Amino acid sequence: MKHRKPSTSTVARAAVNIGVAAGAGLVMTATTASATTGPSGGAAIAVDLAHSRADRAHVTDFDETFRIHEYGPSVAVTADNRALAESVGCSPYSPCRSVALSFQIVTTSGRNARLIRATNIGRAANEHCPSCQTFAGAYQFVVSTPRAFTLGTGARRELAALGRRAAELRSSRLPVSVIRQRADALSHEVKAVLDREAARAPRAGKGDPGADFAPFVTMRRHVD
Repeated sequence: MKHRKPSTSTVARAAVNIGVAAGAGLVMTATTASATTGPSGGAAIAVDLAHSRADRAHVTDFDETFRIHEYGPSVAVTADNRALAESVGCSPYSPCRSVALSFQIVTTSGRNARLIRATNIGRAANEHCPSCQTFAGAYQFVVSTPRAFTLGTGARRELAALGRRAAELRSSRLPVSVIRQRADALSHEVKAVLDREAARAPRAGKGDPGADFAPFVTMRRHVD
């Protein structure tokens, strides 16, 4: 017997995750208020996963995560974001529907912020499941700035609203093709908010090692 996992949607709780590793230890904390900056010289790791699985017993499944990770200056940052959707063994007369969406936002600063190690994967699979609808969308955003930086209150509110809209797709009966369009549109809105925030981020001063480092946002999209 297989047990269903609980929803991993985190937007409704407006969660902000902060992770800083110093030496051999990794410290992970969560808060619903503002993020704090960890000490320099550490390594930060962000890992997010949305995983849905539909089968004959549960013909519809939806998993979604929308998380923000804020880091201070670090020697290394690893960001791993994955959306995995499976439809398995459903009848063509009662096809499965499986959707997984993962939105990951990471902010990092310091001279090594341009060297972030990022993985972003969206993977959908139909196994012996004719006529099934399966969609996986992985959307990853990395804000890199030369100096310590945190998202503003207004930006947090906008991102929380976008996250709620992503979570509301759970109850939608729209075709998967339309869900994909909605998710893509949300990703562009997230990018616009982050671009605006990066534009106001502090820059390196003249003569600093990172004087040529202008804040920027990298968006990665992988859908299947």
